[in-house]
Amino acid sequence: MEKLRTPFQGVSNIVRFNWHFYLLSWGFLFLLFLLINSIDAPFKGYLYIVCFLILGINIISLAVSYYIYDLSGLYNFNWLNVLKTERRIINISAGFDETSIILSNRFKHTALVALDFYDPLKHTEVSIKRARKAYPIFPGTLQVKTTDLQIADNAADKIFVMLSAHEIRDEYERIAFFKELKRVIKPTGQIFIVEHLRDTANFLAYNIGFFHFYSKSTWFKTFQAAQLEIQKEIKLTPFISTFILEKNGTTF
Repeated sequence: MEKLRTPFQGVSNIVRFNWHFYLLSWGFLFLLFLLINSIDAPFKGYLYIVCFLILGINIISLAVSYYIYDLSGLYNFNWLNVLKTERRIINISAGFDETSIILSNRFKHTALVALDFYDPLKHTEVSIKRARKAYPIFPGTLQVKTTDLQIADNAADKIFVMLSAHEIRDEYERIAFFKELKRVIKPTGQIFIVEHLRDTANFLAYNIGFFHFYSKSTWFKTFQAAQLEIQKEIKLTPFISTFILEKNGTTF
């Protein structure tokens, strides 16, 4: 299979799209070092500790991101069972789509429909705007609403929502979105939700950034409200969960 991702692509994108955070962090670190040279010895030790903590947080978050996005195999989809009987898959993003090109390569025999629910009035993060400028939109991508995917009932064999469902911050809108997924997926189809969780592992990796994610219990509540059942949970790494949902199955 053609190699569609370059080495360090994942971690470099994080720095590239969120450089303002790293600039502020390193700027603050530089100011602390200047302050250390201008104060008395008893206080220098405390400032050195703060400096090393800031440096450590940056290094750990980037190292974990490199592991997840560049080393873990998340984007090669070898963990995915591809069936030649499948006729249509849907890939849904929130303004930044790295995976449609990979999925179209993996499902060569299947029609791929790319949907984008990006709304500039809701998704105001500068990182998403930078990502949209850096990466061209996948050809044929349809701009949709979370509450209206503009796809017929029971039309998809597989639906992928990779690292984008958490961008739906309103609980009721999120439930409505998952009800749309249920409407669109075939009775025998599967929905793949890939997300970081608000858990200990992601707190250790991303510090307060883990508040941008949702807890497993929140996701379970959303799935239940949309009347979707969890067939399986895959943990490629301690930091990423893939929930495989279906209309009819056993509860998790």
